[in-house]
Amino acid sequence: QVQLVESGGGLVQAGGSLRLVCVASGRTFSSYVMGWSRQAPGKEREFVATITWSGGNTNYADSVKGRFTISRDYIKNTLYLQMNSLKPEDTAVYYCNARPGAGGDEYWGQGTPVTVSS
Repeated sequence: QVQLVESGGGLVQAGGSLRLVCVASGRTFSSYVMGWSRQAPGKEREFVATITWSGGNTNYADSVKGRFTISRDYIKNTLYLQMNSLKPEDTAVYYCNARPGAGGDEYWGQGTPVTVSS
């Protein structure tokens, strides 16, 4: 059974940094696309960044380009999101997700909250 467990969220001042961590287990993710999404209060969940597990190809939402970096350690089965220059509008619950590159069931973590104070 696939499990995604996030950690690393918290309260930070604007301009600060946080690193989110997602530990993945339950299968081999070599053909998967891993990513982060977020959901702010009263808003729909939105895409933040993705990375292909095998090749490390990345994709970012325009709102986080140049500030956030997604990476993975395929030996530790761990996904990261380094968030720098945080803004109050980055406040949200951040979710880790995994989906097969060729389509199929998508998996989600339980989320970790990030609050950026002005």
